[in-house]
Amino acid sequence: MKRILFIAGMMAAIMAACNGGSSRSWDETALDNARIQIGLQIDSVEGLGEQFNNPTSIQEDGSVLYCDVTDWRSGFFPGTVWYLYELTGDSMLVPYARKYTEAVADAQYLKWHHDVGFMVGSSFGNGYRLTGDSAYALAVVEAARSLSTRFRPNAGIIQSWDVTPGSEREAKGWACPVIIDNMMNLELMFEATKLSGDSSFYDIAVSHADRTLKEHFRPDGSCFHVIDYDTITGDVRHRHTAQGCAHSSAWARGQAWAIYGYTVAYRNTGNKAYLEQAVKTFEFVRNHPNMPEDKIPYWDFDAPGIPDEPRDASAATVIASALYELSTYVADGRSVDYVEYADEIMKSLSSDNYTARPGENGRFILMHSVTSKPAGVEIDVPLNYADYYYLEALKRRRDLMKSAGSVGEADH
Repeated sequence: MKRILFIAGMMAAIMAACNGGSSRSWDETALDNARIQIGLQIDSVEGLGEQFNNPTSIQEDGSVLYCDVTDWRSGFFPGTVWYLYELTGDSMLVPYARKYTEAVADAQYLKWHHDVGFMVGSSFGNGYRLTGDSAYALAVVEAARSLSTRFRPNAGIIQSWDVTPGSEREAKGWACPVIIDNMMNLELMFEATKLSGDSSFYDIAVSHADRTLKEHFRPDGSCFHVIDYDTITGDVRHRHTAQGCAHSSAWARGQAWAIYGYTVAYRNTGNKAYLEQAVKTFEFVRNHPNMPEDKIPYWDFDAPGIPDEPRDASAATVIASALYELSTYVADGRSVDYVEYADEIMKSLSSDNYTARPGENGRFILMHSVTSKPAGVEIDVPLNYADYYYLEALKRRRDLMKSAGSVGEADH
C-alpha cells in the first residue's frame, strides 16, 4: 500500500509539473523534475526485489549500473532520498530513505579506503540530522574511527588509497597517495567530535587540512589531484594526477572538492586560511578562460580538445552547493555575487541541456558528468553524486532564501 501511495504522490508531482507552465520558478520546476525522476528511480529499485540495488550511473548499453556497499558512491542514493524528503516534506519518502541508508551500514567499518566520509556522511549523517536517530549517530562515530586508522602521523594526513603489490599505484611509484577529494571526508571527522566528544577526530581533520593546504595548491589557487607522501619522513614524493589530463592541469571536480572541502573546514574551525583558500580556488575557477558561458565546466580546465571536450555536471553541482554556504562567510558584496553565480550554475543544470526528461537517462536527474576520461570510465553519463549535490544545492538555496524572507519571490 505504501508503494502505491508513493507512486500516487509521484504522479501528482508530474501533473503539477505539467500544469504549472511558466508560472513556476526555475527552482520549483527543478524540484518537480527531481521528485519525478527520483520517484521513478525508487520505483525501479523496489521493483527489483528484496536485495538492495544502489543506482550509480548507466552503462554503455544504457542499462543502470548498480554498486555495492564498498563502492565510494554507495551513500549518495540514500542521501538523495533524504534530501528529497527534506525538500518536499513527503513523509512517504522516509521509509525508503531509512531502508537504503541501513543497507549501507557495513560502510562504517571500512578501513581500506578513505571514502567512508562520503558513504556514511551522505546517508547516516543526513538521516541523523533529519530524524535524530541515535543509531545513526553511532554509525557516524564508528565511521570516523575507521577513517582514523588511515591517519599517517609523520606526514600529518589521512591516506587516500592503499598501494598494493603489482597495482597501478605501485607502478606509478606512489607510497602514500592523498587526493584532494579527501577534504570532503573531513566533515565526518568534525561531526564525530560533536557527537562523541572525542577531539582526536577533530585533531586529525585539522592536521589533514593544514598539510593539504600547504602541499596541494599552486600560486594561482588551483590544486593538484594527487600528492604522494613518504610515511617515514613525511616528505612529498610526487605531485601527480589520476583523473585529470596532466599532472599540471586543473581537473574540474578536484577544484570543486577543494572549494567545498575548505568551506566545510572553515565552518568547523573558524580558521580564516581555510576560507581564503576556498575563495581563491573559486576565483580561479570562475575567472578561468575555459569556463563555459553556462558555468558548467569541462572535465578538466586544461583538456586539450576544448570546446569539444565533455562537460562535468557533477563538478558544477559541488561548486554550486559550496557557493551557497560560502556566500554566508564572505563580505564586501561577494555574498550576493556568490549566490548569483551559484544560481547561474543551477539554472543551467535545471535546463533541458542538463536535466533529463522523465523516465530517461536511467532515471537520474542530471546528464553529462564524467568520472575519469583518462581511464575511459563513465564519460558523459549521469552520476548519482551529481544528483546528490544538486539536491543539496537546492536545499541550501531554499534555506538562504528563507532566511532572507524571499522564498518563492525570486526568478519567476
